[in-house]
Amino acid sequence: MRRAWPGPVLLLIAGAGAATGPFVQGRAGTGTLLLVVFALLAGLTSPLAFPRSTGALEAQRRSAADGRPVVFWRPGCAYCMRLRIRLGRKARRLHWVDIWRDEAGAELVREANGGDETVPTLLVAGRAYTNPDPAWVREQVSSPR
Repeated sequence: MRRAWPGPVLLLIAGAGAATGPFVQGRAGTGTLLLVVFALLAGLTSPLAFPRSTGALEAQRRSAADGRPVVFWRPGCAYCMRLRIRLGRKARRLHWVDIWRDEAGAELVREANGGDETVPTLLVAGRAYTNPDPAWVREQVSSPR
């Protein structure tokens, strides 16, 4: 299992380093602003920005029961973050699978993408879609099943 936290932790460390100079020079406002910006970036790239992940098998079982799509993602993926942000509150209606924590999910993504772990990969009614347009995903979530 790969770790999802090194990127966000490095952003926090870099932010603390970048803010040190302004604080030492007596510019507390600038230092504080730098800390806040880096903390926000760290939060956005962390697993905390996504709804709770489930296992691939559990997500597929739930999707078969309720018709909601399954999103396979990984922390630090800019395209996954774009999808998550553009979905807004509707993101909670999807089943999310972190492929770095779930080997079965990673295997499904590799099967759908010719051996590559390309994310986000969306599973809708048994069919895989790689890096779909967020507007299309919103339609899939909004459409009655």
